[in-house]
Formats: sequence, C-alpha cells, structure tokens
Amino acid sequence: MSTSPAAASLRFREVPEAHLDRALDHAGLVFHENYEDELRERHRRTLLRCDRLGAYEEGRLVGLLAAHRLHLSVPGGQLPCAGLTFISVAPTHRRRGVLSGLLERLWRHCAATGRPLAALWASEAAIYGRHGFGAATALSTVEIDSRRPLGLRIAPDPRPLRLVDPAAAPALLAPLHERGRSLRAGRPARDRRWWREQVLPEEDEDDDELGPPRVVVLGDGAPAGYAVYRTRGGDDDGAPGLVQVDELEAGTAPVAAALWSYLASIDLTGRVRAWGRPTDDPLLLMAADRDQVRVTGQFPALWLRLADVRAALTARSWATPADLVLDVRDTRIAANHGRFRLAVAPGRCAYEATTGPADLALDVCDLAACYLGGTLPTHLVRAGLATERTAGAAAALDAALRTEYLPFTDDEF
Repeated sequence: MSTSPAAASLRFREVPEAHLDRALDHAGLVFHENYEDELRERHRRTLLRCDRLGAYEEGRLVGLLAAHRLHLSVPGGQLPCAGLTFISVAPTHRRRGVLSGLLERLWRHCAATGRPLAALWASEAAIYGRHGFGAATALSTVEIDSRRPLGLRIAPDPRPLRLVDPAAAPALLAPLHERGRSLRAGRPARDRRWWREQVLPEEDEDDDELGPPRVVVLGDGAPAGYAVYRTRGGDDDGAPGLVQVDELEAGTAPVAAALWSYLASIDLTGRVRAWGRPTDDPLLLMAADRDQVRVTGQFPALWLRLADVRAALTARSWATPADLVLDVRDTRIAANHGRFRLAVAPGRCAYEATTGPADLALDVCDLAACYLGGTLPTHLVRAGLATERTAGAAAALDAALRTEYLPFTDDEF
C-alpha cells in the first residue's frame, strides 16, 4: 500500500476551535470566496459541528478537511458516514502530498470511530477517484415550460394544497422525508438545524435574486407530499419568471402530479427548474409532452468511499443470493485490498479474505460506485474498468446489488 508522499515539514492534526477563523480564511483563499458577516458565521457554525483535520507547516494552516458526522441511507438501513467538506489546499502547497496526508489521517479516524463510509460532492472529480471515491448517485436537472398548462398522463391527487410557514416545516415534513430515505439510498439524515440552514435558509447562497423559501404541502394533517421552492420574477428583456424547485417528495404518483401541476401554474412565471432530481423521476414518464418537460443536464452527485469494505457490504441488504470472490484493488487502505469471498444468503452476508481464484476484479472506487445500486458491474466490465474472470460473475453481482429505486442525493454539504 502507498503511504502519503507529504513533505517532512508538514504536520497533520486536529484543527482546534481557536483556529476556526484561520480555517475560514484559508478556505476563502482556496475557493475564491469572501466569507463575511452572516455567511462567515454560518460556515463557522458548520465547522464547529464537524470533525476537523489540518495540515500545518511551521504553524501555518496549509490544508483543511472537515467531516460532518452523518448517517447515510444504504439499501436496507443506514450507516455512519464522514461527510467531507471544506477540503482545501493552499495554492502554495499543491502537489506536495497535503490532500493524501489529510485523507490518510481521515481513514484512521473513520476506523477509530466506526464509520465505514465517507462521501463528498466533488469540485474536481478527477482528484477523488485516485483516492478510492466513486460516483455513487446521479442527478438530473429538469425544466418545465410553464407558459401553458402542464400536460400530464395521469390525474393529479384532488386533495387541497396549502402553504406552510418554513419555520414550522421541519417537524411537518420530516416523516415524509424519512420515508423517502428508506426507499432511496444515498440520503443523509437531517436534524432541525440541517433543515433550517441547509434546506430552508432565508436566502439562496447561489442566487440572491431568488425569493425566500416557500413550502407547499398536499393534504390535511400529515402531508402526502411537499415541495420546497423559490421564485424570481421576469426581467425587462422578456425572460419569464422562474420557479426553482429545491425539493419535492411525494408518496404516490398522483401526489407528485398535483405538486408539479401547482408549481407549473404559479402566476407571473413561465419556467420551472428543478436542479437535482432522481434520474428515474416519474415526472419524465407522466409528462404528456416531453418537449414541455425536458432533462437539461445530468451529473454525478455524491461520491462515495468505502473506508471499510467488509463493514459496508455486510451491513446493506441484498436482492438475491450470491457467492463470488472479488479481487479488490485499494492502494490507500490496506485492509480493503486483496481477494475476498462475498457470500450472500437470505438474511445474512459474509465477506472474508480468501486465497481462492477471483471471479471479478475491480477497483475500490468502482465497488463504491456500485454499492448503493446506481452503477451496474456489467457496465464496468463493458467499459474495461472491471475484469470478469468467471463468466456471469458481473451479472450475478448486478442482480444481488439491485434496488427498487435508484440512489439519490440532493443534500449538498
């Protein structure tokens, strides 16, 4: 296994609370941001709640990594996960092993705290594949031309819609969100702070022309569905007003149809944009006119790292039995590297080292991409990224990993 090529002058250690302002200044330098006033205070609160690792040289902070203490939904349950954020290396210290050293320290921390998973949203995706991360979920950006009524092939749920106060929304919406987490892997659990600061902040951090968050729910009492959205009026050049959908959860297709119909009928707007929807969103099938409902982009979302492959594989549920020897390449974490027999039977899964011949060889980053059910091993074989040494091995793993819904993540961190 390789070790960090960090220069001898670098020291890796926890970042104390006394260094939080130094950490924010460092992150602002790397990300070309000016963290001031409310934004600075919000980021400071975030760092306070995270585990923080720093790279120091002669007492100066030259690298930073923070990790949310998340619980990520996986097929059949959830697992502790290090949600990485604020990963940054000073421009003067690039290519000197700073990131490798920070991640090496993180893997030891994950082992000590029982976190078999780590995850991030990659600003530079090419970097993280080298460290064992694979793109485990994907998102589609969907736009609706709402200058005419939204045509749907099913009847919307007729129950009434109502707007609710965003301050009261977390308690009302959380049960439905939890149901969604149980159906789709890749979603972190939320507490009230996460709802308030990540889902329902008063201002959109990326577009200050958007209005405050609005929350619409369907049904009296416990909602059958909800949408969180913001709006922006049209401009003098004739561009129509915009409805930006930040989140939409629906228990059934008719409930989803009612919510989308509402969003597409808001006065003084002519376009609905949902920046991050599951790639198997039912809206794409229920639309009567696919020229009116279009996918305008698709992109990787959550990048996943199996910090402890055995713990991750044995904790998730499986769709079918399997008995395969996997030859897993992991140049960063020695315990994951080698040949292991994966034995899946109803209600149990074992994953143990073996000297037997491998059925399928793949890199740990590609195993991570498959783990939540978003990537098929057979597709990796076709792409030349995995090697099938026993005919049918990849298809058998496809079937065992299958999930009813594709994994989905819209919580950025």
